[in-house]
Amino acid sequence: MKTLAKSLAAAAGCALLAGSAWAQGTIRLTGSGSTFAYPLYSRWAIEYHKIHPDVEVNYQGVGSGAGIGQFSDGVTDFGATDGPMTDAQIAKVDGNVLHLPTTIGSVMPTYNIPGVTEQLKFTGQVLAEIYLGHITKWNDSRITALNPGVSLPDQDIIVVHRSDASGTTYIWTDYLSKESPDWAQQVGHSTSVNWPVGLAGPGNPGVTNIVKQTPGAIGYVELIYAIQNHIPYGLVQNSAGRYINASLETTTNAAAGAVAHLDPNTDFRISITNPGGADAYPIASLTWILVHKQMTDMTKARALLHFLWWGLHDGQKYCTELAYAPLPRRVVAIEEERLKAITVDGQPVLPRNYRGQ
Repeated sequence: MKTLAKSLAAAAGCALLAGSAWAQGTIRLTGSGSTFAYPLYSRWAIEYHKIHPDVEVNYQGVGSGAGIGQFSDGVTDFGATDGPMTDAQIAKVDGNVLHLPTTIGSVMPTYNIPGVTEQLKFTGQVLAEIYLGHITKWNDSRITALNPGVSLPDQDIIVVHRSDASGTTYIWTDYLSKESPDWAQQVGHSTSVNWPVGLAGPGNPGVTNIVKQTPGAIGYVELIYAIQNHIPYGLVQNSAGRYINASLETTTNAAAGAVAHLDPNTDFRISITNPGGADAYPIASLTWILVHKQMTDMTKARALLHFLWWGLHDGQKYCTELAYAPLPRRVVAIEEERLKAITVDGQPVLPRNYRGQ
């Protein structure tokens, strides 16, 4: 936990980096989006700047929806999202976008129930019923049946969800849609949905803070936020019927089957929620950085692609420190080819023999 705290403190320093005066000749790269991946991208920005002081990366965690919008409008050099762009969003940029996976993370149900210290068990159906507003008390028989021996109070459940368009919401609702026909029909899955009930908070930090401060609350956040804020999170039943704790190992297991036979021509817009495998955590996802296939500024393009190549290789060692799972080697190999295919005025940005620097 001390190592994790140091890593988070270092990531927080990205705000200082972003606000620094730009040295003459410094290349500035801007990106925005996912709060799910904010701790990792912030750490990458700091570590990369140490070895490449002429490149400064300013990443803002504004939510996946805003990140897609700012990237599409040309405000940023790259976007970041945990919910892939829709066909309509891709059409808006004339197809000029690549989805590049950077890591794998987990989303889990967090809760604040005074007097309850046990780690609760949940099924997808029960989580859907809670978020539909059909289960309203913590001592509802559908929850107590999953948690024998746990003394759950006759207390109202306060549902908490995201207020912004969110990739974390996309992952959460994608899972609920697979587990509950009612959820799929009434709400569906997207970065932004019409929530039946609940309080709303901005970003993973906003949901975390509301849950932490509200007795009886339940929310959904990325693993690092639950660990950092010392709030309990539940075990979730997977497709094999086992109750699984979110961890690096179980998150990695969630991706294993999905990428083992990945088509080399994939656009990477794949879902890995509720996968097969006895030891796979069911609410996991790739997260993506968005870049243009054809860029316009060779200097910026080289800096951005060098940074991303570093993130896919050397930068993966920071994933485990921040409770993310590193990418499988097969995914990285496909992404290497994608990066080498990016052009400026028809000229490749990276040479075919590029292996990093």
